[in-house]
Order: sequence, then structure tokens, then C-alpha cells
Amino acid sequence: QVQLVESGGGWVQAGDSLRVSCAVSGRTLSRYTLGWFRQVPGKEGSFVAGITWTLLRTYYADSLKGRFIISRDNANNTVYLQMNSLKPEDTAVYYCAATSRFDIPTMEFEYNYWGQGTQVTVSS
Repeated sequence: QVQLVESGGGWVQAGDSLRVSCAVSGRTLSRYTLGWFRQVPGKEGSFVAGITWTLLRTYYADSLKGRFIISRDNANNTVYLQMNSLKPEDTAVYYCAATSRFDIPTMEFEYNYWGQGTQVTVSS
């Protein structure tokens, strides 16, 4: 089993930066891709960014590329999402997810493991 626990969410002003983290634990023999999704109440979740285990390849949602940065520390089993120049529309619950694949899926159903989420609120 794989467990994921997010942390680092909070309330910030527009233009501020914030970094959220996801600690991965549990017994697993596979090397998995890690991704971030976000969801606003009443709406479906959307892909934010993903990063592979092998070669640390990254992929971002077009609207977020250049403003958000995903990274991972394989030794400590932690994935990060650095969010810069935050906007009110970035307000959402941010979830980390894992999948035993070599590519970076962008659909929620393609991920097998999920964290509980961390709230990020950006005021105008």
C-alpha cells in the first residue's frame, strides 16, 4: 500500500508564493509518477503538474506552466509544488496522487493513490 499526506496549504494574498508538500510512505516495489491535482467545491478536479521517478521529467497544465514548479526528493519520498504569483482563481484543495507508470497521466482515473488534500486560499 502507498500513503500520501499533503501539508503546507494556507491563506495568502494575491501575488504571494506558497509551497505545498506531499510525503509518500508505505510498502511498494514500484517506481511511480507523482502528480498534483486541484479541485474547487462543485467542480471536477483538474491536473496541475506531474513528475516521473525516472529522469525527473515534468509536465504542467498549460495555464500554470512557468508559474508553478513541481519537484521531488526520491531519497525522502517527498514531492513539492512551488506556487508563485498566486491568483484568487488558484484557490482550491490541492491533492497529490501516485501512479505506477513511466509517463505522466493527466486524468484523475489514471492515478491509483491519493492524499487527503490541503486547502490553498488566495485572497484578492
